[in-house]
Amino acid sequence: MTTEMIDPTLHPDEPQVPAAVQRKRMSTFNLYYRRFMRNRPAVFGVFVFIALVLFSIIGPLVAKYDHIYLDFLNLGTPPSAEHWFGTTPAGNDLFAQASIGLQRSLMIAVTVSVGTTVLSAIVGTAAAYFGGRVERWTLLLIHFLMVIPTFLILALVSNTAGGDWRVIALALIFIGWFFQARVIWTMALSLREREYVEAARYMGVRGMRIVMRHLIPNIGSLLVINFTLGVVAAVMTETGLSFIGFGVKIPDVSLGSLIGSGANSITSAPWLFYFPAIALVMLTVSMALVADGLRDALDPTSAAGGRA
Repeated sequence: MTTEMIDPTLHPDEPQVPAAVQRKRMSTFNLYYRRFMRNRPAVFGVFVFIALVLFSIIGPLVAKYDHIYLDFLNLGTPPSAEHWFGTTPAGNDLFAQASIGLQRSLMIAVTVSVGTTVLSAIVGTAAAYFGGRVERWTLLLIHFLMVIPTFLILALVSNTAGGDWRVIALALIFIGWFFQARVIWTMALSLREREYVEAARYMGVRGMRIVMRHLIPNIGSLLVINFTLGVVAAVMTETGLSFIGFGVKIPDVSLGSLIGSGANSITSAPWLFYFPAIALVMLTVSMALVADGLRDALDPTSAAGGRA
């Protein structure tokens, strides 16, 4: 007759758990990781996204020419050994511009996504927790901002700032946080009546401390998904603005500005459009796959959760 080995590091007064059972225990992070890794499209999206990030970092370093350098001997030439992605009609190296444009679009997207996620989480949970007048005024502000023509604000701010990507990012954060805050407020309404929130309130913990330490961490899965999808939304918004001339402006470049300028010569010089467009499609599709994988991994009722 065999006996289970007992972990000798446990305190004698603590219940002894067989070692075989202990090995089966799994942390929450490992559980989510296993669920995510079972989603092959999501894993593929991670690899594609990492490849794009590496291209945006390494591309400008290995490019033969700077993205603002004008090669007057190669004006509008197709891809070659000298210019891997070809050149623009002005003589710019498209490989250097595509890598810099992807880098700029990623910087804008990550900045906007982080800003909107953090701001919406704090405002939405605080409104739900405090209730009363704070909740009414917060919702009034959110509903007012939701009916404002945000495109006109973005166009005005962009033209005033001269296409500075930092100003554009701040403007995108300003117009993007309240949609997420409305959803987070709805979810936080059910959390404010939980036992741990009531216990913290009776212990004299301040309101904002309860919001930061108890409410926001318990909607972490939603915030992770919002952040991932926010990257896609920010990239598409910035691309649309730059495409019609209201985004990043020369000498700075982004994927949107490159696609906008390449669309004018898609028949005579198609490489000017297709290379930035392929990078944009790869970026948005990869992040959408990652977001879908995260949603399945963090949702206990998903098929991935059932197989874990």
